Amino acid sequence: MADSDRDLLLSRIRDVPDWPEPGVVFKDITPLLRDPAAFDTLVELLSGVGGDGVDVVVGIEARGFILGAPVAHRLGAGFVPVRKQGKLPWTTTAASYALEYGEATIEVHTDAFKPGERVLVVDDVLATGGTVRATVDLVRGAGADVVGVGILMELGFLNGRDKLADVNVRSLLVI
Repeated sequence: MADSDRDLLLSRIRDVPDWPEPGVVFKDITPLLRDPAAFDTLVELLSGVGGDGVDVVVGIEARGFILGAPVAHRLGAGFVPVRKQGKLPWTTTAASYALEYGEATIEVHTDAFKPGERVLVVDDVLATGGTVRATVDLVRGAGADVVGVGILMELGFLNGRDKLADVNVRSLLVI
């Protein structure tokens, strides 16, 4: 990625201290989404992660939807949302993963992928890696191939990449 692209993206991400709880610095991407040039740059960079022939782009709830849908459009691919448990209206398959305090579950429709399809997973933040790992497992469980994971920001100090050693992960920004 060019330094100018990196600088543009970074300049449009706002730090919000003590949100959603004291001690947390939330990375707010709404200024980036509001800026057409920055948003276009982001979509272009994420579109290059999976290589040629991506059939489906997966967006992980919730900001992954915002990023994944335009990436799918740009690639001429389908879009599949991966959602929190109980949010999808059809038959689903689920994967659970550990959180700092407890467990969470994500789901995808059982007919979301065909065996052999090439899938690009997109999300805004890679933190501890649990959500992305569960998503990769859902895609692979359906017989599809994960050709890459495109992330806007990786919180490197949380070591989430360690859970994804078997996946091509490209983070545009490592914080």
